[in-house]
Amino acid sequence: MIRIGLYAAAFVALGSSLALTQSSDLIVEKKTFEMPSYTTAAGETIKGVKVGWEAAGTLNADKSNAILITHFFSGTSHAFGKYKADDKVAGYWDGIIGPGKLIDTNKYYVISSDTLVNLNVNAPNVVTTGPASINPDTGKPYGMSFPVVSIKDFVNVQKALVESLGIKKLKTVMGASMGGLQAYEWAASYPEMVDRFVAVISHSQPDPFLAAWVDLWAQPIRIDPKWNGGDYYGKEPPLDGLKGALKIVTLQANQWEWAQKTFGMALAEEGKDPARAMNNKYKIEAFLETAAAARAAVADANHFLYLAKANQIYLVDPSKIKVPALIINTPTDLFFPDELVDQTAKAIAANGTVVETAKIVGPNGHLNGLVAIAQAKDKIGAFLNR
Repeated sequence: MIRIGLYAAAFVALGSSLALTQSSDLIVEKKTFEMPSYTTAAGETIKGVKVGWEAAGTLNADKSNAILITHFFSGTSHAFGKYKADDKVAGYWDGIIGPGKLIDTNKYYVISSDTLVNLNVNAPNVVTTGPASINPDTGKPYGMSFPVVSIKDFVNVQKALVESLGIKKLKTVMGASMGGLQAYEWAASYPEMVDRFVAVISHSQPDPFLAAWVDLWAQPIRIDPKWNGGDYYGKEPPLDGLKGALKIVTLQANQWEWAQKTFGMALAEEGKDPARAMNNKYKIEAFLETAAAARAAVADANHFLYLAKANQIYLVDPSKIKVPALIINTPTDLFFPDELVDQTAKAIAANGTVVETAKIVGPNGHLNGLVAIAQAKDKIGAFLNR
């Protein structure tokens, strides 16, 4: 059993919000959406697709008040509320989603779902289909035989879920990081189903630098001998490689100011100076190791690789987007640079589409989009109500 403090530390590191310190009266239920089969954007068929989802609020009579929240790389559908009243951790955007909050569940029906190949496949409240799932044709886990899936595939499964609820048009699609990529994809692929969208800490520009970074994230997994080409189910999993990958993502998701303010050059253990022995570490090194170990315990290495690939191959032409947009970013983002976010906003606006922008600041780099989202509260509220 993972100690809650350790898991909470990892959750903060990889993208939770201040919801960890908040109490939430909203209780949500995890449900499962199933498709007998799904054909990917690349033309491959996946049988027996399942994804988890949760919702809060009440769908109105004409089903016009639905908002879809799309999650980030290491996230899940748990964007708001708690599963049980005594849960220590609320959803990552619980601070802005719920009764009487910015995204008011007394007014809106708010939906969020796990993506395909969700990283946290071993977590108790995650339902996803991916490499760790059983291939019904073989009775064994897919492993690396699972088809390559894209951000568009994540969106297509969400679309099927939304349509199964009788919803023909979403009031808003809103997501951060990889969730923002899904919001752009929704606007580009299904504009007739999206009234407006909010993309947080993400852009839609060709980005070879990010593609190369994503390859580096995956490298520790590929060089772990226990990965064995993805064939490790029923054997000892490549936890060392997975932890190495998660350490890189965690550090890059933050930035130097976070490191300075949170840790400085404090020692991991009093009296154990890194200058005196190779095994002595700084506090930030120990934190990254602890956080990565906790997260790796509920994650899957192959799922990490498939998520990485989905982010690498993502490409939506922003000049084709004609759905009103609110684009929120942070200038110190090491994943989605400020300049490229601005280019995306300008490309959408160039075709006459309404585009609003907002910037949020803080010491957490990319993760400002999660932990400091309340800075954009007035902008989001006005955009939703316009």
